[in-house]
Amino acid sequence: AADKINLIPQDFFAELCEQIIQHLNHKIPGVNTAELCQRIQTSGIEINVGDLAKIANIVSFLFSTAARNNLPTEELVTTLGNAVSTLPKHAVQVIRHVWNEQGKSISAEDARNMATVGQFVDIKWKLGVAMSSDTCRSLKYPYVTVTLKVADPSGQITDKSFEMTIPQFKNFFRQFKEMAAVLETV
Repeated sequence: AADKINLIPQDFFAELCEQIIQHLNHKIPGVNTAELCQRIQTSGIEINVGDLAKIANIVSFLFSTAARNNLPTEELVTTLGNAVSTLPKHAVQVIRHVWNEQGKSISAEDARNMATVGQFVDIKWKLGVAMSSDTCRSLKYPYVTVTLKVADPSGQITDKSFEMTIPQFKNFFRQFKEMAAVLETV
């Protein structure tokens, strides 16, 4: 991962680190690595979203572990220097700066209690009609496409899309109504 971190310009790496801190502080639901990766690629740097997500996971683990152990900035930097000799100097400087400025805002208890399941971010849906296919001239088959935006426990935001027939959608909707009714009793 250190060779991939070396590719990322300091300003983008700082933005990634700050987003991770904000996620760990529950200020944002997750880190949008796809959007950040696109901006890095637009600046002329060759990196893929999978590599950027791995880097985000490593930095998230680093910050949450440091918070759990109440590490002061210099101890974190020393530990990094001893453990990861290949980490680029600019990355260590960014980690030092971000941890020094914002690390204390992550409580050790929050770091210990980080969610182990994903977090809902957004939902989008659309109604469509399949008009025909190569095997059937006249389908006129309605369907609903749902896209869920979810942040996994490490903060990576991903889209999950699926299609439902109208009967499946009616069942889906009925279950949501049941959940809403139960929530009203709480």
